[in-house]
Amino acid sequence: MNILGIETSCDETAVAVVEDGSVVLSNVIASSRQSFEHLAGVIPEEAARRQIECMIPVLEEALRKATLGWSAIDAVAVTKGPGLLGSLLVGTTTARVLASTLGKPLIGVHHTFGHLTSTWLREAKKQDTLRPGSEQARYPSTALRAGKIQQSTFPILTLSASGGHTDLWYRESHTRGMLLGRTRDDAAGEAFDKGASLLALPYPGGPSIAKAAEGGDPKRYAFPLPLEHDGTFDFSFSGLKTSLKYLLRDFRLDPQSDPEMLRNIAASYQFAICRHLADKVNRSLRRHPETREVHLVGGVSANTHLRQWMTTICGIHDAKPLFRFPSSLAFCTDNAAMIAAAGFFLHQELGDRAFESFETSATLPLEETVLSGSSFIP
Repeated sequence: MNILGIETSCDETAVAVVEDGSVVLSNVIASSRQSFEHLAGVIPEEAARRQIECMIPVLEEALRKATLGWSAIDAVAVTKGPGLLGSLLVGTTTARVLASTLGKPLIGVHHTFGHLTSTWLREAKKQDTLRPGSEQARYPSTALRAGKIQQSTFPILTLSASGGHTDLWYRESHTRGMLLGRTRDDAAGEAFDKGASLLALPYPGGPSIAKAAEGGDPKRYAFPLPLEHDGTFDFSFSGLKTSLKYLLRDFRLDPQSDPEMLRNIAASYQFAICRHLADKVNRSLRRHPETREVHLVGGVSANTHLRQWMTTICGIHDAKPLFRFPSSLAFCTDNAAMIAAAGFFLHQELGDRAFESFETSATLPLEETVLSGSSFIP
């Protein structure tokens, strides 16, 4: 089943074609992020305007790279929320017109649910082997073992962390599960962005802090472990950002004038964020020892320091759950391939209910649309 996916929840204009929820035939992304780097954020109106300009060329490129005609598309999947409303409407309007014109089913997908399926994606032209020196080869407990991609086994504990959300899910299938914890304030990616701003580093903050932290001492500066004794699986990052702000102010530190200081502060701040995320995953595994796999998805999943934390956490538990993260950096950040894959799994498990009408929404809690109590209902 070939599904064309469209993702426009933020500043990207993304279109992909995915076969059977896994094989990525094409994955095209046009981003206006460089235009907003000096602002440390996105201008919604400008992002939507550029998405309108990019949509048709990106659609055509996705079909060309997939070497398919429109008649080979079996369904259209699109992000219905949450995100920037103007940007979302560019995507959903395009998807509705396409589906109607082609006479194909239309599937509305929650953005976060798309991330939850990103660990199933693989590029069609790449061999399913463990290449020496590759990202997967560096983490032997990931999805690639014995030179082949392994099928996932539920139940799965999934940490989804990005600039817009940080959630921890316990999943019994693609469309059944429950929310264990979520951030009470800032998202993990947002904590990286704000930390980078305080350190005068470029936007987006995750890659900037990771690069600045190279060679730094992660224990040089002490940051608190949020919600250490609250007994929940929730996250909180606002205190870490405030601690960094006070550290720089009270000690009159100027990292930009001292490269070693910058490396140590960036490494310590990154360590604090990753430790907090890993701590909640560790506690969740203790509560759910039957967990077969741990998945790390979302933009923050690209952080190699966090991947190392997760590998360690999985290794210390008796069940030795398999650790997975997206097979390519392109599948960590927002992309349309994950939306197409999500559409496939929704259809696979929910049948025609996946084709029910939907509304575009800037605010859309996942547990009210896909993962609700013991079931995910779109």
